[in-house]
Amino acid sequence: MSVNKNSEVKPRLNFRWRVVDIVVASVLGVAVALIFIAFNLGWSGIKAPFEALLPGLQGFLEPVWYIGGVLGALIIRKPGAAIYVETVAAMVSALVGNQWGGFSTIEAGLVQGIGAEIIFLLFAYRVWNLPVTLLAGASAGLFGAVNSLILWSPGASWNYITIYVSAQVIGGALIAGLLVWFAVKGLAATGALNRFAVGRSHGVRV
Repeated sequence: MSVNKNSEVKPRLNFRWRVVDIVVASVLGVAVALIFIAFNLGWSGIKAPFEALLPGLQGFLEPVWYIGGVLGALIIRKPGAAIYVETVAAMVSALVGNQWGGFSTIEAGLVQGIGAEIIFLLFAYRVWNLPVTLLAGASAGLFGAVNSLILWSPGASWNYITIYVSAQVIGGALIAGLLVWFAVKGLAATGALNRFAVGRSHGVRV
């Protein structure tokens, strides 16, 4: 009897976006935008003590704005999910209005989404564990920090740049990475994500 060679081959991952992927990613983007809007309103007061303690340290908090990319990627698990969710969230935030202007908000969201997306791309959208999630958050922080420095602080000192970028990378790993990881893991445990790979695998794989 012949051996079925196909039985020894792992099935290819399906990277095509389904209608449900688009709908859920869009809903996630809007939901994250609501968090952004609330954070925007309180930003001046939130960052003040950090900035007073050490200029640039406020960068540790800015990755709250980067959660959409990592969240979207972990749930949808398709190429472009990080960019899509983060950019949709930025667009909704820009439409509502904020202190930075519409174009700069959308541009920042796109850059931050790319920062997270590139990590999942490097792992070929096959590895969804905690270390990769932390790297994605840290990368979003790095991209966000560099973008902000170019747009808003072009003449900053090297001391400020070092503190700001370091704070963003660490904050990105902890806020956009670790916190989002546990949020998705908890959400998957409720069964709400059963139509997605993250739900069928009973949460984010370690």
